Amino acid sequence: MKYYITDNCAKAVELKDIPEVEYAAFYEDLKERLSDERYHIAHYFARTEDTRLKFYLVLLDDEEQKVMITSFAMEYYDDIALPSLTALHPQVHPFEREIAELYNVEFDSMPWNKPLRFPFNRRNRNSTMDNYPFYTIEGESLHEVNVGPIHAGIIEPGAFRFICNGENVLHLEIALGYQHRGVENEFTSTDNRLRQTLLAESIAGDSAVSHSTAFVNAVEKLSAQVDHNLDIERTVALELERMAMHIADTGALCTDVAYQLGQVACEALRTVIINTTQAWCGNRFGKGLIRPCGTNKPLTKEKIEMIINNVTDVRRRYNEVKDDIESSPTILARFEQCGLVPKAEILNIGGVGMAARASGAKRDIRSSHPYAAYGKEISHESVVKRQGDVMSRLAVRLDEVLQAADNILSLLASYKPSVTARPDYECKLQPNALSFGLLEGWRGEICHIAITNEEGNISTYKIKDPSVHNWLGLAIAVRSEGISDFPINNKSFNLSYCGHDL
Repeated sequence: MKYYITDNCAKAVELKDIPEVEYAAFYEDLKERLSDERYHIAHYFARTEDTRLKFYLVLLDDEEQKVMITSFAMEYYDDIALPSLTALHPQVHPFEREIAELYNVEFDSMPWNKPLRFPFNRRNRNSTMDNYPFYTIEGESLHEVNVGPIHAGIIEPGAFRFICNGENVLHLEIALGYQHRGVENEFTSTDNRLRQTLLAESIAGDSAVSHSTAFVNAVEKLSAQVDHNLDIERTVALELERMAMHIADTGALCTDVAYQLGQVACEALRTVIINTTQAWCGNRFGKGLIRPCGTNKPLTKEKIEMIINNVTDVRRRYNEVKDDIESSPTILARFEQCGLVPKAEILNIGGVGMAARASGAKRDIRSSHPYAAYGKEISHESVVKRQGDVMSRLAVRLDEVLQAADNILSLLASYKPSVTARPDYECKLQPNALSFGLLEGWRGEICHIAITNEEGNISTYKIKDPSVHNWLGLAIAVRSEGISDFPINNKSFNLSYCGHDL
């Protein structure tokens, strides 16, 4: 089958250069290709083009660092049912569910034909949260437990429906989609690049740097190449975000098993990191730092010295916390062999990022599809664990905090601040082209896709947060576990509600 082959550092692709194939060829190719773990889908979506519905696929080859793009089309009002790829490869489920929800496309033999998000522009207006078709099991010894629809701790919406036999979980179904923000539509409703950047920062507040970087990468591929030193500074910002959130999650897991020393130590260390980011750009979560084609907050000699001092100190102190956790029999007894997700299962559902690497799957855009300073100044080696349990997911964090600190110190050791380019909010975008921003956020793979029209304005914008795949990983993790283990399993994934509910 025909693909347009590119990579993560190339410019945008002209729409006329993207092959259009028949769905039969598309289906047969992916039927075989997705059986090989070297391939996984970065994004698969549809959009209307005149009287047709055009489907685009962005497929990643993790061995050869290739990004493979193809498409197929059908008449918008065709009632032909397409054979479902989800029936063969569950990793496709969020994409087919969204396409079905938005455009009423039928996928034959689709085993999970349920709404994904309940967006405001869905075709089936009779489909609501009130009639969500939760899976049920009948049995006198079984009972259901519903958690939600509002998370009591972080006040985010989601419904968790457990089917239990006594205290043991047989099945968990997670229904999201309570937030109707219409983020993707907002990107296409304005040509104001600053507003679009602010939207990107707001997709998921704990990933403001990651999502805004993905957006500006997509925009810059449609416009101008940037100074590589700006890439270095953005990489430092991404690694600071990774440190802050992994330290926060370490503390949260310590809280759930009453390890107070680890909790308070991590709270203090996280504060140092987010205050470092605030001292750099004026915001603890990095808002205002990432801007298209330039920056208003370039690094200075004084800021570099501050970052180096703070990161060095946090690395030393966090390493002590790491040693304490890994040598605590109580913590190990609680976390080991709890919430198992085997490698085969995480690959099956298309799991990405930290959760995938904890199960032995080396899914890491920094090494498989390098960008910014990765592959140049940084030769990234992914942290991979094998057990796929709560302890493995914590262990990935423990190692990645130290690794992120080392990356920052390495990048800044001899860095001479020289970025003078200011943001360009008026840059002209290449018309009739497809561009993507693909990077490894602290949770995992983030993919933004921008398609421009004849005037060079963004006419379609698609976003994939790593949580879209990994929520199903959490549901698998709690099977056969006691329901009381749900909190530590949930914390071990720490997935995003708003990253899913676009």
